[in-house]
Amino acid sequence: MRQLIGLIPLIPLLSSVCLMLLGGRLPRLWIGLLGVGSVGLAALLTGLTAVDFLANPEPFQLTLWVWMQVGNFAPGVAFYFDGLTLVMMSVITGVGFLIHLFSTEFMEEDKSYARYFAYLNMFVAAMLILVMADNLLLLYLGWEGVGVCSYLLVGFWYQNSANGQAARKAFIVTRIGDTAMALGLFLLFTELGTLNIQALGVAANETWQVGDKLPLIACLLLLAGAVGKSAQLPLHTWLPDAMAGPTPVSALIHAATMVTAGVYLIARTHELYLLAPIAMIAVALVGLSTSLMAAFTALTQRDIKRILAYSTISQIGYMFLALGVGAWSAGVFHLMTHAFFKALLFLGSGAIIHCLHHEHDIFKMGGLRTRMPVTFWSFMIGSAALAALPMTSGFFSKDQILLQAYQVDGIGPWLWLGGLLGALLTAIYSFRLVFVVFFGKANTEPDRDTGWRMALPLSLLCALALFGGWIMLPVAEVFPTASGLHPAHWVEYVSIAVPIVGVVIAYLVFYSGQLRVDGLLNMPLMQSLQRFWYSGWGLDALYDRLFVRPYYALAALFKGEPVDAVYGLIVAINQTLNGWLAEGQSGQMRRYLISMVFGLIVVLAIMLGAF
Repeated sequence: MRQLIGLIPLIPLLSSVCLMLLGGRLPRLWIGLLGVGSVGLAALLTGLTAVDFLANPEPFQLTLWVWMQVGNFAPGVAFYFDGLTLVMMSVITGVGFLIHLFSTEFMEEDKSYARYFAYLNMFVAAMLILVMADNLLLLYLGWEGVGVCSYLLVGFWYQNSANGQAARKAFIVTRIGDTAMALGLFLLFTELGTLNIQALGVAANETWQVGDKLPLIACLLLLAGAVGKSAQLPLHTWLPDAMAGPTPVSALIHAATMVTAGVYLIARTHELYLLAPIAMIAVALVGLSTSLMAAFTALTQRDIKRILAYSTISQIGYMFLALGVGAWSAGVFHLMTHAFFKALLFLGSGAIIHCLHHEHDIFKMGGLRTRMPVTFWSFMIGSAALAALPMTSGFFSKDQILLQAYQVDGIGPWLWLGGLLGALLTAIYSFRLVFVVFFGKANTEPDRDTGWRMALPLSLLCALALFGGWIMLPVAEVFPTASGLHPAHWVEYVSIAVPIVGVVIAYLVFYSGQLRVDGLLNMPLMQSLQRFWYSGWGLDALYDRLFVRPYYALAALFKGEPVDAVYGLIVAINQTLNGWLAEGQSGQMRRYLISMVFGLIVVLAIMLGAF
């Protein structure tokens, strides 16, 4: 099986090419079978490889061919497989398969059915290349492939100009981080002479010491790339607007693929970060600040998908916090459990939107508990896992992060308190969503219920969101061993209790109404804060003033720049001469003879003057 891992990204890629070339001629059944079946086959091959690897957990590398040869630089199209690769591939293909199956019902009435699955399969193939690559150049190819596919999928319904604008925003904002990441790769190759990930770690430890400036600069540049792709402060603004794409696309971007790429990059290059403690502190602070910012913003949103989008930003922040405090395994663990419950929530929101006449406003929903029972229980379980209620998958991973954050020297208790505040807010906005959408008065009646192609993925994800926390990740050999210390028991008890308190607050405010907050919310200060949080802390408006408007003004200024005027003059002169020549072609023989005699006289005069 180890020699066949190259087929895992190849199969979805070939399916994508076939759908692009032949999709217009195929019936919808065959399009669905090709789109879903290719990812399902990739998931099956991943499972068989996992069985083989777990029986003999030795990392291995497979080189297909040498990509290019430039002096001593010879990167290959080669894959590296270890426990971290296995976790990422399982999430991408497993959760991706369920999203594909859900899509066959969600998108069955769309005219661009084949184009949708072609883009979706290319997305999966690019992400697989990213996580399987044994060198940073091939990883960067998958990285950029994911960016292109996100542009295509976010702007899938391009007939609406707002969707195209959201796609361009996602593409441009993530390019900022990608440029910094490219500079980081140049620095690493210049200083260490390789981009092979395993060799890079060895060379870095032999060349640099802990605290040196060069590893710090390299890690900060890689962090900038991760911040862009994983939608962390200050490059997170593209992600809420990316909700313009179809809801299953949102599930794929947020749960199984794109936004986890930055987390994977930092985890995979952890040996570099261990040489740059300041960079690790930066990772933790970026994660914590992003988590809190997004949690406050999610509290004020009305659009069901935007609430989940800001929730994703917040949860990725927890993963960055984990990586920054050296809780590598906990960060990857949370990446996996988050994939389960966030895919569940996004697909559940897609089912609601699909059955409620494409309604997105949660305050125009209500009473869906009895009308859409499968979706209700999906949201209930997904929200419980998102809030990290005890014994759900989210509880196990988030609890590990908070406990290890507490043990960081100096700032540990502050990181822990910030994480607790994020957990409290997460529980409140998660169950605010549940109580508003599924309880109370029904404001919009669904015109249908979920079919089996929607219900089956939701049911399987429910099981994973509940019991996924019991999965043992095979990453012990990938990351350094944790200290094994454990904080005081009261720290763990508080970490467990805070999400429960958040659910109780949400119940009292949004369901029973026993806790009245209208007076507080109507205060001028609170209204200003709500508007500020609702706008995403004003960062979009700030970027618009600092970058977007000046860019458009500069473009308008140089629209008629002098260089264009010179070229325009050349064109005008040629057009004038052409007009004169055209007028000379009158068809009158007398004029032709006169011009010929006149020309002859001029030529003779020139020749006689020369002698």
